[in-house]
Amino acid sequence: MNSIESNWGLLGHEWAVNLLKQQIARNAVRHAYLFCGPPGVGRRTLAIRFARALDCPQPPAPGESCGTCRACQQIEAMQYPDLAVVQAETEGGVLKIDQVREVNHSLSLKPYQSKYRVALFLRFQEANQNAQNALLKTLEEAPAHAILILTADNSEQLLPTIASRCEILRLRALPIETVAGALRERGAEGEEARLLAHLSNGRPGYAMRLLADPDTLKARVDRLSDLLELLGATRVAKFAYAEKLAKDKDNFRRVLLIWSSFFRDVLLSAAQATPGKAPGTSAPLANVDRTAEISQLSGQLSLQRARQTVSNLDRAVEWLERNVNPRLLAEVTLLDLPRVQ
Repeated sequence: MNSIESNWGLLGHEWAVNLLKQQIARNAVRHAYLFCGPPGVGRRTLAIRFARALDCPQPPAPGESCGTCRACQQIEAMQYPDLAVVQAETEGGVLKIDQVREVNHSLSLKPYQSKYRVALFLRFQEANQNAQNALLKTLEEAPAHAILILTADNSEQLLPTIASRCEILRLRALPIETVAGALRERGAEGEEARLLAHLSNGRPGYAMRLLADPDTLKARVDRLSDLLELLGATRVAKFAYAEKLAKDKDNFRRVLLIWSSFFRDVLLSAAQATPGKAPGTSAPLANVDRTAEISQLSGQLSLQRARQTVSNLDRAVEWLERNVNPRLLAEVTLLDLPRVQ
């Protein structure tokens, strides 16, 4: 058995897997967990493999799962009778109170065929306040056969009463070379593996999705080209682009995240080049294929302007998730971009 297979099939996060294995082996499993970390870092995969280890009927060892039985395969596909998966309909959407109430009721029932009923609440930061409050009673009075697993970007996005009732495991991004090595093992060429590892910022799940979906990579290239043109575009051109951008909320969100990633690299480059500042961080650029454009922009923008642009784009993502008028938001966002030639 290689190191990844012995690590529940995860790349990295060995400390988290070992902790959960030990809790299962000691029969000391908590009733609620919160797995935090950036999207694509492995939160959902860890939760699924944890559920497998909890409910595999023929575990080869305490804290392990066979991975081949019907139960393990159904859990992996998130279609197991004793596993409930709850999430907003779309990424960046809203997880609603009715979804939580339905799962609360199912958790009160005995498991169909396993030791535990497991409820997995994905991207729980997308739950509105009513939905989070609806989960509180179950967290406070969970039956012995119920295990709740929440995932979120960070615990600060949730009500303090939610986070305080969970054991929190904070997952970190992996070293770029570790992710690149895993991509090469999956068939990626050297430069492709390097680019995807950087674009993922050390998030293995996101890197693997990029490898499997060339269309996403092409869309990124196109949107970055659009951004560079918009920096020197007229107001009329920006308004025309904003009109197209606002028609698809999901695409609008993806574009904002791509642009934010690019300007974070500009900010990093500007910080490293600012006289009188402490030596720059060794954090790698994400958009390594755009190093020339990043370097040029960082020389044209002040550190403050680069920082403000990142803040504007991040705030636009937050506003979009709060269902503000997308056309107005697109126009304001484009007009707030720095103007360079």
